[in-house]
Amino acid sequence: MDDSDDQRKHGLSRRGLLKRAGLGAAAATLLDRIGMLQQTFADELRADTRQAGSPIDDSPLDGAPFSGLHLAYSLDPSVTYLNHASIGTIPRAIQRSHARYLELCEQNPWLYMWGGAWEGPRESIRAKAAHFLGCTAEDVTFSHNTTETFNLLAQGLPLGPGDEVLVPNLNHSGASVCFELQAERRGYTVRRFDLGWDDATDVNRTLERYAEAVGARTRLLVLPHVDNTVGLRHPVAAVAQEARRRGVEFIAIDAAQTVGMIPIDVSALGVDAYATSPHKWLQAPKGLGLSYLGSALREALQPMWMTWGQQRWQGSARRFEDYGTRNLAAVLALGDALDFHGRLDPAARVAHHRRLHAHAYARTQEIPRLAWRSPADFDQGGALYAIDVDGQPARSLAQALFTEHGIVTRGFEHPGWHAIRLSPNLANTTADLDRFFDAVRGSGEPS
Repeated sequence: MDDSDDQRKHGLSRRGLLKRAGLGAAAATLLDRIGMLQQTFADELRADTRQAGSPIDDSPLDGAPFSGLHLAYSLDPSVTYLNHASIGTIPRAIQRSHARYLELCEQNPWLYMWGGAWEGPRESIRAKAAHFLGCTAEDVTFSHNTTETFNLLAQGLPLGPGDEVLVPNLNHSGASVCFELQAERRGYTVRRFDLGWDDATDVNRTLERYAEAVGARTRLLVLPHVDNTVGLRHPVAAVAQEARRRGVEFIAIDAAQTVGMIPIDVSALGVDAYATSPHKWLQAPKGLGLSYLGSALREALQPMWMTWGQQRWQGSARRFEDYGTRNLAAVLALGDALDFHGRLDPAARVAHHRRLHAHAYARTQEIPRLAWRSPADFDQGGALYAIDVDGQPARSLAQALFTEHGIVTRGFEHPGWHAIRLSPNLANTTADLDRFFDAVRGSGEPS
């Protein structure tokens, strides 16, 4: 197939732009092309996953394992990737789709990046994201990552002298440091409280610790849904209800480790902000963030980006986006990632993670030098879990696992314990986990 045939196949011909003039016609042309590209993505995803022996097709899954799905990705076959909680992988079909959207943009950068022709496709992705999160399109904002949303809150919420921001010790630094830096300038305080090991394995004790920690000055509570270290699933709805009862005005959730891993209905959580990085569990392109901002918070929040969109989108979460040059190709590819997840039965996705969690827990119990540092019950945890390898610093062990075995993990070191975090996703199997356990079995560095 030559280049012209490839262009015709994917709707990338210049004819529409050369024949037509005026924004209306160009917008129609763009919509046609995007529709063709989205259909191409759907066709290629089906082809990739069927070739891999996976049950992903036009029908939802019925609970079958995701056997062979790893063949639909472009991972080096020498790599066993168990670090999706840091940065995820994406199917080849989404990679190709992202490249085609970018190519489409480059055919007329002024029209397709800043012209009104792009607005409809962009807003259709916002609607998809809202449906996935369980909210309205007016609640959804696109950012660059989770940390950006917390910087927006740290700078834009009306916090000042006498106000307190409360965070647990399990918060990711990206959801905490921004408040500490702004507190010095604006006069509010940030207080950390500790969730100990006993708290992390008992959901009722976790709720008690949050209730005990809220003080008379606490105006904003920031917490993870699933933290990135031990993988505790915080009882967000119950914590939010109790915090409101004690007078907390704003509640913000770091959801980097949940969106795409477990089903989410943000409207049922009773929180004001819910921010994620879709490159992790949603398997979207890197450099894109997705957040829910509730109406009460939006009314109180000042934008971080000061540009023309603020007045146009008054009252909407769109007001808090950067309306300059954006990576709109990545936004459309996010839509494809959402479509990918839309083909999966949520119960089957959870069952897959539950199987891997149970397998990892059982293997840990078999090896005396290993200690499980995460909730034993998947419903109190998630698809990331920490395992202490006795006598070995976690960071050096993680490096050795990669250098000697091609196993990608994350090492954490805290006072009193060291832990390797495993975070497998849909394409991983129990065999991937077994490679890790076989590598650390016995004494000394892996060999």
